[in-house]
Amino acid sequence: MANANIPKGLIPVQHRNGAPYNAPGRMYHVPASDGTALFIGDPVVVVTNASDANGIPTVTRATAAGGNFFTGSVVGVNSGGEPVVTRTRDSAVYRLASTLAYVWVADDPDLLFEIQEDSVGGSMAVGASSRNVDLVAGTGNVNSGYSGFMADSSTLAVTATLQLRIIRPVERADNAISASDTLGKWLVAINLHTQRQALGI
Repeated sequence: MANANIPKGLIPVQHRNGAPYNAPGRMYHVPASDGTALFIGDPVVVVTNASDANGIPTVTRATAAGGNFFTGSVVGVNSGGEPVVTRTRDSAVYRLASTLAYVWVADDPDLLFEIQEDSVGGSMAVGASSRNVDLVAGTGNVNSGYSGFMADSSTLAVTATLQLRIIRPVERADNAISASDTLGKWLVAINLHTQRQALGI
């Protein structure tokens, strides 16, 4: 059975030590001047020397390409313009473009995430474990609120400057991993994490 094409970006599932992920994430600021919408699972990066008036660091959507570090993925959105939870039934399920918001980010450098591979470069297959791969940007889903980011299967290599480290396939009945199966789901770590940089941002 072919894998379903349901990208969700980077969804945190556990820590490297095997402990389950159960944290809400850390709060970050997104100014109204940022014209890019943010979805659950989108990778974000801290903006150099930027914060709100209370010192809450500012993030923006990360760039999908080798050499680009990022801080984590979005796990929650508050579009109320205040750093508190003020969601209502009619609140958007993602951060609208050009709207002041606060987002919760899974930013622990030891987190492992689930991500779907794209179908452009063919199947990454079983041998992908312990290799590296870049992100590829996609369009977020305004109904579900999930990201369209995926793992760029065409970049799979041992290159140190690729953004993600493949840990292993997601072991689930609905996830086929073989040379003939694309759109596989993988457990990955952030290879280029801003908190692993020796220099500050």
